[in-house]
Formats: sequence, structure tokens, C-alpha cells
Amino acid sequence: MRPRSNRSRRALIVLSLLLAGLAIWYLFLRGPATPTPPPGGRGPSSWAGPVPVRTVEATRQALTERVRAIGTVTPLNTVTVRSRVAGELVEVLFEEGQPVQAGQLLARIDPRAYQVQLDQALGQQQQNLALLRNAELDLKRYQTLFKQDSIARQQLDSQQALVRQYQGTIKIDQAQVDDARLQLSYTRITAPISGRIGLRQVDAGNLVTANETEGLAVITQTRPISVVFAVPEVQLAKLLPQVRAGRTLAVEAWSRDDGTLLATGRLATLDNRIDTATGTLRLRAEFDNQDESLFPNQFVNVRLQLRTIEDALTIPSDAVQYGNRGPYVYVVQPGEKPVVNVRLLTLGPADGGQVAVESGLQAGEQVVLEGIDRLTEGRQVQPVAATQDGAPDSGVTAAGVSGPAGASGVPGAPGSPAPGRQPRP
Repeated sequence: MRPRSNRSRRALIVLSLLLAGLAIWYLFLRGPATPTPPPGGRGPSSWAGPVPVRTVEATRQALTERVRAIGTVTPLNTVTVRSRVAGELVEVLFEEGQPVQAGQLLARIDPRAYQVQLDQALGQQQQNLALLRNAELDLKRYQTLFKQDSIARQQLDSQQALVRQYQGTIKIDQAQVDDARLQLSYTRITAPISGRIGLRQVDAGNLVTANETEGLAVITQTRPISVVFAVPEVQLAKLLPQVRAGRTLAVEAWSRDDGTLLATGRLATLDNRIDTATGTLRLRAEFDNQDESLFPNQFVNVRLQLRTIEDALTIPSDAVQYGNRGPYVYVVQPGEKPVVNVRLLTLGPADGGQVAVESGLQAGEQVVLEGIDRLTEGRQVQPVAATQDGAPDSGVTAAGVSGPAGASGVPGAPGSPAPGRQPRP
């Protein structure tokens, strides 16, 4: 019986150790029952005094409604320079990348073979001209003899037909001479348009054929130049009335980082149909581009100006919050103890970090721009001044004023989550 008792005791000890280990592991992972407040008592639940905020005044100013899009710089004309005759490329008279003018001589093909063809055509023409003159002299003699009743009418008619035959031959010879002269002119390759020429594809000394696919070089017109971009179909309700009224709509081309204005032009034309795959309409804007700041095939950010609202009530876009009841802002009610109220808004167009307010706000009212995270309806606030760089002073930073967020996580604001829950990112 003793061996069985020892086994039971060992099993009980092992079971006790396992239970103790599980208890320690559970307590270690769970941690303290209540969260420890941050140092200084500045946690959200421990904030008791007025919330420091930075405010901005709702003002009236001119605001331009713009349509933003991504565009591609597209030349109005692009020509691949090709040789129209075959032969040796004896001379290249342009430098790569240089601007060229229409009609400027770019290259020469060996002209000797085409000069020989022209001389041959001229010789054949001279020979047939001599035959024509002889036939015309004989015709005059036959006409005199016919009046004297010395020859038959048939002989006179035959001579007249021979003269007309030589006259037709002369026209054929003249066409051959013109064709030979034209082929000879093709040995001088000139620029068909004005623009900037690219890298050459063939060097002097090579044999070229007529109408090669690659050609000698490509000329791209850069002044003026266009930008092609697409706007959503929903923007047509505002765009088409402006175009049909004949108004000139300004278009700005900005760099890819949207930090540098490259050029200002005008809207030139619209496409004749909407792309059903993307639901967009293609537009073309034209720019003078005298400084060639726009480069062919360059991607740019486009801003199409639709209209300008002269007396719009505007606030910074960062002050606007969004909830399940729509956009809203916190408006500071002045007094000895200023408080904030939630104000639902109807927004208009936005531009340059400013948004137009169509209803829900009056000019001169103070709107909270920073410090929104701790605000609720009726919460007491303390407006603070900003430093010269626009940021709040150091005391406010220590107090925890944060920048504007998307939807406030404070109970009482429209669309805010329930207490104890964090808003979704």
C-alpha cells in the first residue's frame, strides 16, 4: 500500500505546482485592474479645468472654386522626320535637342543619282520638243497645200493628229521632269514644323531607305503646348454652363509635389464623350510655355478654376469635424467663462486650405482649430494665443492641445464613439 500512497502524494504536488503557475501567468498578463493615470494627472478622465484651445475667426473673403486633376503635358504637334528617298546620308546639320524652325535644313541625302534621273528626263523632253516643232512646221505646209487643193484632206488630218500626239508626249515629259526634280528636292531634309528636335537615330554615312519607321529624329512642338487631364462626370454640371457661355476658364499647372506653379493657361476644348470605364471626361488646356517650363509627357497637377465667390464666409478646413449628422465645428461662446457649442454646418467649395460655409455660422464667430480632442458640448475652454510661427505656446503644448482630428473621440460631439471606446482610425 505504501508505493500507491507515494504516487498519490507526488501527483498532488505536481497538480498544485501547475495551478500555482497558471494563477501567476493569469495575473501577470491581466495586469492591474484599473489603468494607472499618466504623470501629473493629465489623463482625459482627470482633466478638470478649462481646456486650452486655439481659435480662428470666421471671415468673409473671395474664394475660388477649382477642380483638381492629374494631367499629362501633350505637344500640339509631334513629327517624326523621315527620309522620302533612299540613299547615303551625307550630312547632318542639326544638334540634338536644339530648337528648329519650320523649313530649316536638317540633313542631306546623296543627290547624284536623282540629278542623273532629272537630266535624263530633261533630255527626253528636249527630244520630243524637237519632234513637235518639226510636226508643227509640216502642218503649216499641209494647210497651205490644202488651200491650193494640192493634197488630200486625209493627209492634213493625219498631220494634225501627229502634232496633237507630240503635244501629249511633251506633257508626259514635263511630268517626268517635275517628278525627277521633286525626288531631287527630297534629298534636302527640312523641318516640317517649328519645335525642339530630339536625339538623332542615324549618323552621317549610313544608308537610309524611304519612310523608315524610326526616322532621323523627332520634332516636338513646345510653344505653345497643351495639358490633357480628366475630370469626374459629377463636375460637368458646374463645368458645362461655363464653357457654353463662352467664358475663358483659367488652368494652372503645378509640379508633382504640388508646391511649384509651373504655368498658367486656359481651357481649350473638351472631349466629345465620357469614358464609361472611368466615368471621366477628358479636357485639353493650352499654355504659351514661352519659358518651356512644361516638358512633353510630364505629369502635372492641374487646377481648373470654375468660378470665384467674391464674398464667401470661410474657415480653415482643419477646423471642420465630421460625424454621423454631417460636418460640424466647435464655436466658442464669449464670456467670463467661455464655453464651446457644437454647430452643424452646410459646406460649400474648398480651396487652399479654406472651405466656404453656406449655413450654420456667422462672420466673426470664433471656431476651435486646435485642442478639439478634449471638447464636448458646453465644455469650458481657455483660448490661447499662437506664436509667430502659428503654433501654440509651450504652456499649451504641455497641457496637451493637439491638432485637429477627423472625428472627435469626445462624448457629446456628433458622431463621437461611446465613452471608453477609441475611435477607429
